[in-house]
Amino acid sequence: MSISVQSTAVDGTSRQESGARLWAMVLHARELPLFSIGLLLLFVITGIFGDFISPHDPLRTNLRAVLLPPFWEETGTATYLLGTDHLGRDILSRLICGAGVSIEVGFSVIIVAGLLGTLVALLSGYIGGRIDAALMRLCDIVLSMPYLMVAIVLAAVLGPSKENIIIILIVLGWASYARVLRGEVLRVKEGDFIRLAVIAGASPVRIMFRHIFPNIVNTLIILATLQLGMVIITEASLSFLGLGVPVPEPAWGSMCAEGRGYIYDAWWIAFWPGVAIMLVVLSCNFLGDWLRIRLDPKFRQI
Repeated sequence: MSISVQSTAVDGTSRQESGARLWAMVLHARELPLFSIGLLLLFVITGIFGDFISPHDPLRTNLRAVLLPPFWEETGTATYLLGTDHLGRDILSRLICGAGVSIEVGFSVIIVAGLLGTLVALLSGYIGGRIDAALMRLCDIVLSMPYLMVAIVLAAVLGPSKENIIIILIVLGWASYARVLRGEVLRVKEGDFIRLAVIAGASPVRIMFRHIFPNIVNTLIILATLQLGMVIITEASLSFLGLGVPVPEPAWGSMCAEGRGYIYDAWWIAFWPGVAIMLVVLSCNFLGDWLRIRLDPKFRQI
């Protein structure tokens, strides 16, 4: 009899613990920035599979369907849901394919610039001395430059090209990673486990990449998320000025530039790419702030 009562109590306790864990998971899910994550997933999926899901050829012109409004307006049609531009090209298809351009530029820049900045931070923070002084002075020089102005000048010199934009933004973007991550490296470097690794005879390369790097990954992820929005805005600004992705390839910035002359008669040409840029950048910023709060131990202690 006592055994059955004990087993019942154990089962009840286990069910309570399971319920508590489930409730904790529900509360944790409610804290997720679902709107930002959903928009970014839609952005990524659309950019990757844009050629397959776009309803029309984004480069195909149709002079019989010039400046058609969105489908809910009087002269709109369901064939072109978001309307057409001054050459009869489908706005929705160009938006979808333009997402692919932003993804290619954005992720290429944050991956390469993040890796370069991390390498500089590890070398500068752990080795120190003259290497630290030289790398940080170079970092200060890059950070002291007006980001967008220098990007415009370099794009004008090198010419409008997707590859050139990626190279320019990498050259200008690595320093922000290096400056922030160097501080993290200096903090981790003072840990007891690093001293024990040195005593055990671990090489500097092993210490940097095996022991220090895993402890700065959280900060790297936060920086990359926030930098993605800045890269997308910069690429759109350069394309708006005619120095980014060359026409007629669809890019959100160049679409805004094309709609500038029709803002009163055909507002939808510039409106939809502008909204797309705003939503994606806001989602990156919101997700970056959430990650900063969730991954930073200082915020978790509050």
